[in-house]
Amino acid sequence: MQLCVVCSEHVPKYRCPTCRIRYCSVGCFKRHKGDDSCHPVKESDPASSSSTPVNSAEEPWTVEDLLDEDSQTDKVPLQRLQQLGGSEALKGLLRNPHLRRLMMSVDSAEDKAKAMKDAMQEPLFVEFADQCLKIIEPTETEKDDDDEF
Repeated sequence: MQLCVVCSEHVPKYRCPTCRIRYCSVGCFKRHKGDDSCHPVKESDPASSSSTPVNSAEEPWTVEDLLDEDSQTDKVPLQRLQQLGGSEALKGLLRNPHLRRLMMSVDSAEDKAKAMKDAMQEPLFVEFADQCLKIIEPTETEKDDDDEF
């Protein structure tokens, strides 16, 4: 188990965006930034030396590095995300140019919450969202149906 690089007492939940060391709290982050040891990590040359990381700062970014503790509870397992890509029902919906335009407008919107609220007024977008949720969070009946095949 890794410990916070700054205090060496707690499990780190965060990673410094500059040097990528792991730390456990805002206090440790402030202490780290104040001690002048934070330097950007140079991207390693793929042709040079070994491909294994030398220390934790050189480890690749993970989803956990980008999500805070609250966001991680809502994280969708990779297997479920892969099921989205294989869904024929979703592929069929995504063939609709109107739905694709709606999704692009949400994605490019400055205020994503407002754009999502507006998009949810469109029955086609609601159908798409419902189909995604059926895959991501199937009801007990849908789980049983999946087991039969």
